[in-house]
Amino acid sequence: MLSFILGPWVIERLSSLQMGQTIRKVGPQSHFKKEGTPTMGGTLILISIVVPTLLWADLTNGYIWVTLLVTMAFGAIGFVDDYKKVKFKSSDGLSARYKLLWQIVVALVAILVLYMCTPFQPILSLPFFKGIHPHLGWFYVPLILVVVVGSGNAVNLTDGLDGLAIGPMIISSSAYLLFAYLAGNARLSSYLQITGVPGAGELAIMCGAMVGAGLGFLWFNTYPAQVFMGDVGSLSLGGALGTIAVIVKQELLLVIVGGIFVVEALSVIVQVLSFRFVGRRVFRMAPIHHHFELKGWPEPKIIVRFWIISIVLTLVALSTLKLR
Repeated sequence: MLSFILGPWVIERLSSLQMGQTIRKVGPQSHFKKEGTPTMGGTLILISIVVPTLLWADLTNGYIWVTLLVTMAFGAIGFVDDYKKVKFKSSDGLSARYKLLWQIVVALVAILVLYMCTPFQPILSLPFFKGIHPHLGWFYVPLILVVVVGSGNAVNLTDGLDGLAIGPMIISSSAYLLFAYLAGNARLSSYLQITGVPGAGELAIMCGAMVGAGLGFLWFNTYPAQVFMGDVGSLSLGGALGTIAVIVKQELLLVIVGGIFVVEALSVIVQVLSFRFVGRRVFRMAPIHHHFELKGWPEPKIIVRFWIISIVLTLVALSTLKLR
């Protein structure tokens, strides 16, 4: 409801402040007509996540505050990036080095809070092998960094077409709503033989807020988009999803649930490495959704097919609750 009610006002304010998207000239020509579309719509998503979470979650729960910390801090990094793009009418924004550095700093602070203020345990859960729970000790720290920072940037890279990122995010958040509830319920986690995490059930409220905020934003972001989420939205959503995955001990399943995000990020890595070491490009353009655009696929077809793949991958991930 917050997204629906505040959406038109936020879009009107962004337009009046001339917060228009700057399109890269090296991108697909079909994107040039999107120049000037209001960006930084992720502020609407953040409001629609934070307000319900503060209203209905147990605020004595440390996991809630850790996740909100990452969400808001990643959103702030994205806000600075978006603002620089708008101010200087450039698609560059904050340099990749500084963006990554600040994301790592935020993730490290979150890890410190997790270890000091919650009953968090560095135990790894392995999908399909429910009897194996290796205790990683301090080796768990780099894993958390990869999951949280990697998730934030993967969602950011996926956000290149109207509704492309928010659709899989809604689906992924729905899956982790279930994972959070099950992990926080001693009876159900024992029955399903998954790692129980006392207190993690409260994160189901935040996941629900992410689903609702995403649905409301999609109303305005669906093709042709009235507003883009910008980095303020994509980084914050990805960081939140990664943090929740770590807390509920389903970090490895994020590779499956967020398979679209993973493929998008890998396509960029493969493209860069191939061009640097071989001198050839694997894809016509990366991230991979641009590859299909340049092959002639209409934008709505790419978006909906990626959503379908995301749903299928999420169903596969949910099947691990019973398969072992």
